[in-house]
Amino acid sequence: MFNRSVNIVRKCCPCHGALTVTRGVRRRLPPDPALAEEIPVVEYAKKKPKENILYVWGLGEHGALGHYHQKRALMKGKSDIRFRTYNRPLRLHFGEHHSVVHVAAGYGFSLFSIKNSGPSKVYGTGLNTDSQLGFQGGKKNTPMGILIAPVPVKIPFNETNKTKIIGLAAGRAHSVVVTDNEGIFTFGNNSYGQCGRTIFEDEDYGGSHVVHNIKNLDGLKIQSAECGQDHTLLLMEDGSVYSCGWGADGQTGLGHMSNVERFTKVKGEIEGEKIVKISSKADCVLALNDKGEVFGWGNTEYCQIFDEGGQYQQVNTPVHLKKCQGFGKIIDVAAAGSLCMMLNEAGEVFTWGFGILGRGPVANISWKPEIIPSTIFGKTVFEPDMRVTSIHCGLNHCAAITNKGDLYTWGKNRGYCLGLGIKTDQFFPLRVAIGNVCKTLSMGVDHTIALCGTI
Repeated sequence: MFNRSVNIVRKCCPCHGALTVTRGVRRRLPPDPALAEEIPVVEYAKKKPKENILYVWGLGEHGALGHYHQKRALMKGKSDIRFRTYNRPLRLHFGEHHSVVHVAAGYGFSLFSIKNSGPSKVYGTGLNTDSQLGFQGGKKNTPMGILIAPVPVKIPFNETNKTKIIGLAAGRAHSVVVTDNEGIFTFGNNSYGQCGRTIFEDEDYGGSHVVHNIKNLDGLKIQSAECGQDHTLLLMEDGSVYSCGWGADGQTGLGHMSNVERFTKVKGEIEGEKIVKISSKADCVLALNDKGEVFGWGNTEYCQIFDEGGQYQQVNTPVHLKKCQGFGKIIDVAAAGSLCMMLNEAGEVFTWGFGILGRGPVANISWKPEIIPSTIFGKTVFEPDMRVTSIHCGLNHCAAITNKGDLYTWGKNRGYCLGLGIKTDQFFPLRVAIGNVCKTLSMGVDHTIALCGTI
């Protein structure tokens, strides 16, 4: 019999108030402590922490965030889809249903790769005017120029069950998917040869079904890819670099300013070096070797490559940046549109070039690397071990991730791409309010994608 307590409220004189009658508990078994120990205890399995949590923020007018909300139009009661701009990190529902491993933010579009043994390994959302998200026909099989939510990108894998995605890259209107055993797949705009295939005049890229596959180059396995504005860089397993695409500012590093439609080995002063990282968001390129030395080529209008007073504005072959010496071993580099960054093994961040360099509103140009005070990234007497472990950049904004998983952003706040909840530009690093540990991120022109882990 269940325990019962009955409250009986009677109308009586004020001095007595309410009368409560409690019925006694009747037990089916005697209160024997020994019997209580024999009752089995059930332990439920703990919830497995999510491997990667997906956050997006910035401009959402083109569907690049993969999230939309629906409003009822005032006129005629029609349903109208309105895209929102998010000035703070938004946890994307797509990441709750898929295990996202890699992300790439392009110019108004986004790519996601997931853990999946089936054919749908890559998803995309946002602008698709040049088939940078593959052919998306919808129900009527007509080309769709904009996607409001992540959809599968059709890629012709030879071994669907075995092939794994190891990297993604996104440019202005082209995309690159890197696999472990099938090379790379490129699709999208190829006006300058950035997809590594033959350029055809008057080719219509809208609604294109073309997906170009490159197994290897000179017998070497492709390790990673980096997309600039309209050029592509490949890092090989032996540390060599190959490039193709637009070369008007020397960003291909092939010794000339012409466009190249086939991936060609980059030589210059990186020949014979084992490159471990390449970075390019526009037309300037930085490369880092295994010794911690920095190389660069491409646009140098703002002293990204050469020092102040240099007579060249473009460098079409890789050169060793001697101005990056004397700062300790460099472990990471990032090249934005008009500024560059590097990170040493002590966790110190250095910036140079033109723009918002992260050292306040006055410091907007510098021809040599200068440090951003480590205290801005949380290093104090109370947190002496706090240090930056990776740096990232978009076209005009930058970011840094610490060993504690904290994310800091600064730069031009176009489309609220900084995720700080403010409208104005940010002139020094400020921490982004993400409720989880930030692992990595990809920054486009006006939106940002972050992969985080649980605290």
